[in-house]
Amino acid sequence: MALQWMILACVVAAEAAVAALLTLPAPRAVRNQIVGLVSLLLQPIATVIPFAAFQLLDIYWKKEHRLMCTSEVCTADERIRFEKTMFKAQRNVILCVSACLLYWCIYRIVKYNKDIKALEEAARRLKEE
Repeated sequence: MALQWMILACVVAAEAAVAALLTLPAPRAVRNQIVGLVSLLLQPIATVIPFAAFQLLDIYWKKEHRLMCTSEVCTADERIRFEKTMFKAQRNVILCVSACLLYWCIYRIVKYNKDIKALEEAARRLKEE
């Protein structure tokens, strides 16, 4: 199970790096190359969405079927273990949501750049006529 979270954390880190790379100022030729490369990678990277959704469902299922440690019967070790699992679950939810949010941000940035490029080409064609 830890391998899945490590993979998702690496994907989130890569998405954050790509989002930062897309938003940095760059010459037009370099930006067009970066946007073209990222737009080719968007479809294979879209698999992160169902993967994160499955992980969220897994977290929800585990939360619903977890033994609650809220009574006086729990020992200190059990209470600490329960709190650790809750913190891990919260961290993993944030990781899943950030993976989906970063993918959406990258998609929108690429779409805006493509739209700007198409508008610039249309303006150039109109100027030539």
